[in-house]
Amino acid sequence: MNKLQVIEYQNQRVLTTAQLAEAFGAESDRISKNFSENRDRYTEGKHFFRLEGESLLHFRNSEPQLEISNMTRVLYLWTEKGAWMHAKSLNTDQAWAAYEALVDDYYNVKSEQIDVSKLDPSLQMFYQVFQSVARTQLQLAETQKELTEVKSTVNAIQETFLQRDEDWRKSINSMLNGAAYRTGEAYRDLRNESYRLLEERGRCDLNTRLRNLKKRLEDAGATKTQINDANKMDVIESDPRLKEIYTTVVKEISIGSLSR
Repeated sequence: MNKLQVIEYQNQRVLTTAQLAEAFGAESDRISKNFSENRDRYTEGKHFFRLEGESLLHFRNSEPQLEISNMTRVLYLWTEKGAWMHAKSLNTDQAWAAYEALVDDYYNVKSEQIDVSKLDPSLQMFYQVFQSVARTQLQLAETQKELTEVKSTVNAIQETFLQRDEDWRKSINSMLNGAAYRTGEAYRDLRNESYRLLEERGRCDLNTRLRNLKKRLEDAGATKTQINDANKMDVIESDPRLKEIYTTVVKEISIGSLSR
């Protein structure tokens, strides 16, 4: 593995998709595909950072040695935990060996330790005060981060339950009702078949995603009614990729019923 250009973002070392692919001996498209297929397993800020717009422009200007193309609209930066997730997806001896090398030689930055006992007494006192202030600052920062995450979760809940695309849902229900009427099949059976086709094409498990959604609602303090009312359509609508695939599936079911 060639020596990688060091990149730091938000006080930690990260790698671009191209760098991660190079380290793992894989194509960048493979890394992107793994991420796309397992998107719900990744957490932004923990496994990756997604840069676009002003944040991407600022990063491009601050890291000119990377020569990021002006055509790039979205840039992903992978943390150590993100690299572990990709190594797990690739699951090859080369990927695991490369991951261990990344942890040892890239992600973990070893800092020089100070022998405080050799300092002047006044400096020792200053050092202890600094350490105490630093710990307090880090604790406050962590608390603020947790509050931000809670606020983000609550906003996501509000978007899920208060900003549903009723026109889209009405269109979906209308197509399925029409197909059920024309074919004589039960509406419930057609709905279940549409979910099955979505899971097959989208390579996802709606039941698992629904359980995860309800758990997030519970953790965020949602009411029992909100939790119980959560359904697979909420899961689908919250993911633009699944929503697009599902719309296509239902349209195909509707068109297919015209010839039966």
